[in-house]
Amino acid sequence: MAVHDTRTGLFCELAGRRRYDAASVAKVLLMEAALRRAQEWRRGLTGWERNRIRPMITSSDNNAAWRLWSDLGHPYLTRFLRRVGTTATSLGPNGLWGLTRTSAADQLRLLGVLTGARDVLKPAARAYGLRQMADVRRDQRWGVPAGMPRGIRAHLKNGWLPRATHGWRVHSVGAFTGGGRTYRIVVLSHDNPSMAYGVRTVERVAQAVHRGLNKGRTIGQGLTPESEISEVPDGSVPDSPGDGSPAP
Repeated sequence: MAVHDTRTGLFCELAGRRRYDAASVAKVLLMEAALRRAQEWRRGLTGWERNRIRPMITSSDNNAAWRLWSDLGHPYLTRFLRRVGTTATSLGPNGLWGLTRTSAADQLRLLGVLTGARDVLKPAARAYGLRQMADVRRDQRWGVPAGMPRGIRAHLKNGWLPRATHGWRVHSVGAFTGGGRTYRIVVLSHDNPSMAYGVRTVERVAQAVHRGLNKGRTIGQGLTPESEISEVPDGSVPDSPGDGSPAP
């Protein structure tokens, strides 16, 4: 896990350089890279790009992610990661963007692109990216928002993928804004026996972080009821061994 609070300057991490299969949290990288490319080419996003970025983030659309991955290409994505300053992220092979390997520390850096901690995107592009992550559909809003106080807005993306080794990968990354402050929380996990177990683990960690950063404030979001947690993988790796899911 990794946490950064811009108001207090607090930074902490636990096994922040340990590497995990990114699953659908890799979609934040794809969105940011598309925004940066448009900026470099001195233009706004095209209709084609917008029509793929929004469903990719808000409903975790895998076809949209694959098309952006193919359009951006490995060389450009590698240059973008270098610009952000990542040290432990390597792109997945061929079309397998869900097998991008990453760390909590690197995910915190990527979230920093959207919060202005890194001088990569202009304010309008950062605002666009945060807006997409604020609009993630309700059944995918579990994870790091758990325990956040009232008056704070969550901008998040999750990943949930079982594989033959290390069980379920259950990840949640988010930036939190409001009340004159911004903070970021990243929790990555694997070796979970089920999706529900992973979600509960991630949410307990997030709950403790929010409590520590917002002492005395009323909680605005509790833990996700187990009955609302699906055991269907995010599909970020088609025909993933051990998950029984069809290719998208």
